[in-house]
Amino acid sequence: MTEVETHGIERIPEEDRNATALDLFRVSFGGANTFATAFLGAFPILFGLSFWQGFAATVAGLTVGALLLAPMAVFGPTNGTNNAVSSSAHLGVHGRIVGSFLSLLTATAFFSISVWSSGDALVGGLNRLVGVPQEMGSFAVAYGIFGILVLIVCIFGFRFMLLVNKIAVTAATLLFIVGFIAFWGDLNLDFVGSFGTGLDGMGMAGFIPAFIGAALIVMSNPISFGAFLGDWARYIPTNTPKRKVMGAALLAQLATLVPFTFGLATASIIATKAPEFMDPAAPNYVGGLLAVSPAWYFVPLCLIALIGGMSTGATSLYGTGLDFSSVFPRFSRVQATLFIGVLAIIFIFVGRFGFNLVQSISTFATLIVTCTAPWMVVMIIGFIVRRGWYDADALQVFNRRQTGGRYWFNHGWNLRGMLSWLISAAVGLSLVNMPGQFQGPLGNLAGGVDISLPAALILAAVLYLGMLWIFPEPRAVFPAAGPRWVPSSDTPVPEVFGADGKVVNQERGDAARTATVDGTMAGTDEMAAQS
Repeated sequence: MTEVETHGIERIPEEDRNATALDLFRVSFGGANTFATAFLGAFPILFGLSFWQGFAATVAGLTVGALLLAPMAVFGPTNGTNNAVSSSAHLGVHGRIVGSFLSLLTATAFFSISVWSSGDALVGGLNRLVGVPQEMGSFAVAYGIFGILVLIVCIFGFRFMLLVNKIAVTAATLLFIVGFIAFWGDLNLDFVGSFGTGLDGMGMAGFIPAFIGAALIVMSNPISFGAFLGDWARYIPTNTPKRKVMGAALLAQLATLVPFTFGLATASIIATKAPEFMDPAAPNYVGGLLAVSPAWYFVPLCLIALIGGMSTGATSLYGTGLDFSSVFPRFSRVQATLFIGVLAIIFIFVGRFGFNLVQSISTFATLIVTCTAPWMVVMIIGFIVRRGWYDADALQVFNRRQTGGRYWFNHGWNLRGMLSWLISAAVGLSLVNMPGQFQGPLGNLAGGVDISLPAALILAAVLYLGMLWIFPEPRAVFPAAGPRWVPSSDTPVPEVFGADGKVVNQERGDAARTATVDGTMAGTDEMAAQS
């Protein structure tokens, strides 16, 4: 458990893969069962919804996001590497850097949000408990402690992170349940927002944009895991049924209804008893929560902040270091983690004390999710049309500084996947409508409703399938059974050349392709068949 992980982005050997679908659940749920998620749960109230309207928006956003995320879990066990490397099959040997940088940016943003929210809660709780001053020095110490502890966990790697999350899943869930008990007397399920209490608010001006906006905020949480879900799933054996892996990812996100509901419930209490903390222009959920909490709950609140910050920070930063090493293979996983970790900690301090970037980071995270969602669509559709078959050796061409192979396409770029992602992401960004933060040039196209995410998702699916029909992919990228839904071409596949200019033997990939006629080698047809 405490040995430093040596594996990077190369394919994990089967003999080293002893993780389970339950482990994936623990890491995924542990990384989201945190104070930062509770803060996101407060947004429906900030948008003016009642408790039940907010709960409906939360369930809708969480369900859709979890269903979209679940298929992203299959790439890790199938290819034994992270999702960015797996994306080489659909965006090209060079195009896979899109997934790497999406993962880098997403993880850094959510790591920062986690440390900020947890650090503020810890300092605020200690202030009420023992009088620790809420000043720059106290916050600096809290952020520094979180940052260093998370960095240590990430350096040790997957096994140690799994141990931390095993503890976090149970402890944080129990502490949230204790929190429901603490606030039970003040719980206001009949809280009335700006649009009545139930379906009667649907006809009021502004309700639909508020409801959709709240659902999209919630939906962004599971989608944020899409780029680096394979970081943890790559340790699961290849022959693990895909339904179990997808089920673990799905249930992990649905289980976050606990912290989301905690945030929703406590936000309604704060809006009733201390409304000054729920000003949409400058919300202070942490301060409001401390203001309405009973004194005996300060200790559990501090523990949630500590455990949650460790869990979310570790899952985010681990993926960041792993992906950085995939883009710059000269860095080992440990070196990349140290480098990115130090930069992220510096970013946190500069953002907190040099600028007021909390709102900016929140906007930044939303924009990243808008770009990540269409990338996920390309990956999922690609998995299905390829019948779940991949040449795992050819996926490593970029990392080995080689050229050519099945996924070389057009000089290392698969324009079918690249253009589908690029156009969809650009359209999605242009439709973003975040009042007071960011609004794209087409933000008011739907009467103030932010339709950026659903538009990007639908457009990506239509464009990618259309590209695959109009410009069929080479026959060699599909298994012996051929493609599903789309045609293929007889385009020849270039040989793989090493960094020394010599041809690399491709027999391993050819043998694997032949062995997967019935999908038995990796169970790769299972997900596609179930879909």
